[in-house]
Amino acid sequence: MRSASSQGNGPNPFRFSAAMPRLGHSVRAWQAELRRIEDLGFSSVTISEHLTRGWVMEALVTMTAAIDATSALRVLSLVLANDYRHPALLHKALATLDVLSGGRVEVGLGAGWMPSDYEAAGIPLDPPGVRVERLAESVEVIKGLFGPRPLTYHGKHYQITDLDGLPKPVQVPHPPILIGGGSRRVLELAGAMADIAGINASMRGIRTGSALLDLTEERVAAKLSTVRAAARAAGRDPARLRYQMSILSLRVTDVPGARPWTSSLAADVTDPAVLADSPAVLHGSVGHCVETLQRRREQLGLDYIQFGGDLTAAAPIVARLADT
Repeated sequence: MRSASSQGNGPNPFRFSAAMPRLGHSVRAWQAELRRIEDLGFSSVTISEHLTRGWVMEALVTMTAAIDATSALRVLSLVLANDYRHPALLHKALATLDVLSGGRVEVGLGAGWMPSDYEAAGIPLDPPGVRVERLAESVEVIKGLFGPRPLTYHGKHYQITDLDGLPKPVQVPHPPILIGGGSRRVLELAGAMADIAGINASMRGIRTGSALLDLTEERVAAKLSTVRAAARAAGRDPARLRYQMSILSLRVTDVPGARPWTSSLAADVTDPAVLADSPAVLHGSVGHCVETLQRRREQLGLDYIQFGGDLTAAAPIVARLADT
């Protein structure tokens, strides 16, 4: 396998993100946990977006509150479902938050996928190709509105006429944009348009709890190759992108008080061979986990790593590798 560092100028420094704390009975406790995440050395805190299955927090409001509770922690939507908002309104919210936060916003966008969300809200769940096509137009609109001049855009799904995107962002030309997904078309879109490519399982035909079956090292390498090929086809240097991946199963064996954690996306996979092979799994001692992440960055280019669950386990890994 060709190493990622041979793609260009060497590997990017590691960045680590943590999942947004759950909102319990105490807002102060939630705020304190955000400050703990910041103190542990994570660069960002992330929030996904759903309407059903007990999902509590609205993403943009929560990102705003997290900014207010911290001093340097960045916020990343991982990811916003494009079909839930018009891109002109989404741009306005994100641009305002970028200004109010002093430039601590990262914008993660996806095509939307969870049928129960669409059914509950009465939103038509169009075929994947239509949703990805709409996502591509939305990214074009949002980027255009972040630009210095008024935007006129006439696409198949969105029409914008002489709209000046205000306020202008602190981060120029725009906050980093992450496009996340697992299908070929979304990965190609990420390569062509994103600053950060989020490498996920394709949920088409896979039970939610079996996502790891589409995240073996071979499958992840193929997805990354798709992103890089699309970047080159668009005249972009693949080495200038970041490559993000979420750890779906974390088990650190030599940290006192650390508890094993497995995401619901990986709950049904118990085959030791799959667990040992997947870049979305991190098991072993702190030293072994550090070496594993360094190897994955060298071989695959994965440099922006998301941790969920008990951060006690992840903290010593982050301390060893953050910004290195």
